[in-house]
Amino acid sequence: MIIHDFLDNDLYKFTTMNAIQKKFPDAEVVYRFVNRGNTLFPPGFAEAVRKEVDEMATLVLSPENERFLRARCYYFDSVFFDLLKGFRFNPDEVKVSQAGGRLDVEVRGLWYRTVLWEVPLLAIISELYFRMTGQEARDTEERAMAKAKAFAEMHAEISEFGTRRRFSFEVQDRVIGILRENMKGLLNGTSNVYFAMKYNLTPMGTHPHEWFMYHGAHFGYRSANAMALANWVDVYDGYLGIALSDTYTSDNFFNSFDTKYAKLFDGLRWDSGDPFEFTEKALRHYRRHRVDPASKTIVYSDALDLDGVKRIKEYVAGRLHDVYGIGTYITNDVGVTPLNIVIKLFECRPKGSDIFLPTVKLSDVAGKHTGDPEEIDLCLRMLRIK
Repeated sequence: MIIHDFLDNDLYKFTTMNAIQKKFPDAEVVYRFVNRGNTLFPPGFAEAVRKEVDEMATLVLSPENERFLRARCYYFDSVFFDLLKGFRFNPDEVKVSQAGGRLDVEVRGLWYRTVLWEVPLLAIISELYFRMTGQEARDTEERAMAKAKAFAEMHAEISEFGTRRRFSFEVQDRVIGILRENMKGLLNGTSNVYFAMKYNLTPMGTHPHEWFMYHGAHFGYRSANAMALANWVDVYDGYLGIALSDTYTSDNFFNSFDTKYAKLFDGLRWDSGDPFEFTEKALRHYRRHRVDPASKTIVYSDALDLDGVKRIKEYVAGRLHDVYGIGTYITNDVGVTPLNIVIKLFECRPKGSDIFLPTVKLSDVAGKHTGDPEEIDLCLRMLRIK
């Protein structure tokens, strides 16, 4: 069994689940697997995924899990813990099929429930692929040690974000252990709640693109950023204050990120486009709203490696608090080619709606737009994005 602990998932899935059940408890959604790298999967792969999905029905929030969450995730209330204790993954929410080498995965159901499937499903697909194609990890410890030392030498603050496309659970486990031992004071934490518990680290994360995507479909693209931020603040009262900026492009986001939010949120996450241009936009925005940029954080998190971190850190030069979310480069740099896969929200049905509405994500890179092409075009025109 690949996912053998209820907390082997990213924090942002739990924080989003909590916000959903408070704001949109009756919303239904559809997620779909997107194979960006056009990887061909071996025969029998869908059946192997199905077996892993079915086994997840046995996962429960253990007393140890609950104690850790209550101690470290102080922004969750007792109602949410009761929900988690009663929660069981329902394998019927997940459909898996295969035609030749093409893999199709769809998740459908109530949003507050299905939100927890994305990260474990991607981890299952990634680990099964390397196992079933006979690929082995090489030089895991040596590579991780070299990176830990290099990050430490440049005094870069790192958060580990690599669960979704890890080579395996065991590789992620070993790598986090090495980072923890060799990056004293510079490893801020991990997005994986289980490993945060195991290594006494801070679980890291706030909200995902899907939070904004749902608001765009439900309330309209012009209102999406403002309403998504307002609802997040209403749930968390200022905690979990790193705002994701690129669901409908960062330019559109900054139009909604007014003085109130610029002051209230701790900072921003950069996840697509040019990091240097984004840094300058953020600096200008904070100064325009009379906010000291040095008091704010940017979490840089898009496909970073050592060289990328070094160049960004030299460019920022202390003008902002710079933090780096490192994913696949940490958990799947073991001599294989990592999969380029995601699971995205494609449709939603708000309470009272007779139909499912399409959802889209734009980002600051045209090639990363996700959703129905006609709906993407509509969104671009509504927001007057060229």
